[in-house]
Amino acid sequence: MNPPCTINEALQHARRETAMPMLELRLLMQTVCGLTNTQIISRGGDVLQPEYQAHFMSLVQRRYAGEPIAYMLGEKEFYARPFKVTPAVLIPRPDTEDVVTQAIAWIKQRQAQQPNRTLRVLDIGTGSGAIALTLALECTGIDVLACDISVEALAVAQDNALRLQAPAVQFIQGDLLDAVRTHQPDARFDLIISNPPYIEAGDPHLDQGDLRHEPPDALTDHGDGLRFYRAIAQESPAFLTAGGAVIVEHGYRQQGAVVQLFQQGPFVSVAGFTDLSGNPRGVLASLELRRNTPISITIQSV
Repeated sequence: MNPPCTINEALQHARRETAMPMLELRLLMQTVCGLTNTQIISRGGDVLQPEYQAHFMSLVQRRYAGEPIAYMLGEKEFYARPFKVTPAVLIPRPDTEDVVTQAIAWIKQRQAQQPNRTLRVLDIGTGSGAIALTLALECTGIDVLACDISVEALAVAQDNALRLQAPAVQFIQGDLLDAVRTHQPDARFDLIISNPPYIEAGDPHLDQGDLRHEPPDALTDHGDGLRFYRAIAQESPAFLTAGGAVIVEHGYRQQGAVVQLFQQGPFVSVAGFTDLSGNPRGVLASLELRRNTPISITIQSV
């Protein structure tokens, strides 16, 4: 058994041994001790009980071996809210927050054009529910339907809905728009949003970092990375209201191909947008609203 040491000594020892960021080490220590970050700092001289020390070092070793810290903590912040995450779901990332911001802007502009009307939103491949629940919590006057092929992922999303007390969100199981065909065949949506698996099969990133531990089916389509965009571009118009729109997230090298796929359909406006770092991040495609007038929205084109 290791000799007794203080919280600070344990943190510094782990830092020397692994070169891990101190922020991550403090997060692991918070999990072990049940303390806040402020308490970890202010009580750094407290002696760490041997069982806590052993637990902390086991977590450090797991993280050093590459296990995502979000899975270890069971939680990841998204849009300033804590989302439960497990190895059954993709870990929410800041890039997707930019896609959600685009969706919120679209919803608010559509509500201004058509007040006193409840908008319907569909989130395809919801995973942890980060997109669907954030939209429901950030926007009033909308109903959200979220689908995923994974039963395990839907369980996580439903748990997050309860934890965050998100209003008007329904979850259904199924693959892409087949889920809607099966459960709500007559449903029509004002906005369809998706962050589908878009990494190409064989991409070396799949064997690096956190991606090694995330569910493969949430990362790659096991093909050229465009399979799901083809399906959404071809099938979504039948599920949209007049003036409805689709917003999809994509990889940083895929925007041209994704734009081209949506331009082959009935959409009257197809535009790409970037994330806050200036990287191509998503595409917004809109149908005609009425009288040959497409819905207007301010979007950063690339």
